[in-house]
Amino acid sequence: MPIYEFRCKGCGNRFEKLCPLGETGAGLKCPECGKQAPERVMSAFQTRGIAGGTGSCGSCSSKNCGSCGH
Repeated sequence: MPIYEFRCKGCGNRFEKLCPLGETGAGLKCPECGKQAPERVMSAFQTRGIAGGTGSCGSCSSKNCGSCGH
């Protein structure tokens, strides 16, 4: 199941929810104000760089990105 991001039309709160594929938000409530049917929004995501590459791990001497937290 994917994690979708939603925005409440009432208070503007943004939250994530693990939902079935294709969830629209019609049956959900905002966890802050309780308003029904928040809208699903596009989420940005970040990937980890490869050690020794041009990303944030480029200056790292570790060969394992898990060891340095990037």
